Amino acid sequence: MTARLAGLTVGLVFGVVLAWSGLSSPDVIREALLFESAYLYLLFASAVLVAAAGLALLRRRETRALLTRAPIDWTPERPARRHIAGAAIFGLGWGIADACPGPIANQVGQGIAWGLFTFAGVVIGVYLFLRQDQPETEPATDAPVSAARAPA
Repeated sequence: MTARLAGLTVGLVFGVVLAWSGLSSPDVIREALLFESAYLYLLFASAVLVAAAGLALLRRRETRALLTRAPIDWTPERPARRHIAGAAIFGLGWGIADACPGPIANQVGQGIAWGLFTFAGVVIGVYLFLRQDQPETEPATDAPVSAARAPA
């Protein structure tokens, strides 16, 4: 129950920040994609800088996850063909829909009607992907987290 409550809280805060910052506004997204405004790119750059600093701190302090107490660790992975193809599909969808997956629920909640069509497209895409019976899409280089690794 604690994990669900934490997830709900993070989701609500994320949604409020998306709406407050304008990242769920199709106009803000369109202006950025047409290079009419640098706002979105500056926001992304600040997010990358904060994330890089945060990840460096996490790695240096050998931090554990808050809810599971499992060690936080990762191994860098070289970009592969699937990353390039996924980025191209993501960018194409973002340009057509004026939304990436994060703000779609936010747009629907704000009453932006075409957000429903974008949401339907996401649901259909996930359904079609799951019907392919493909192996797990996570990198094969990551070792599975087992209960034995996490302290009791």
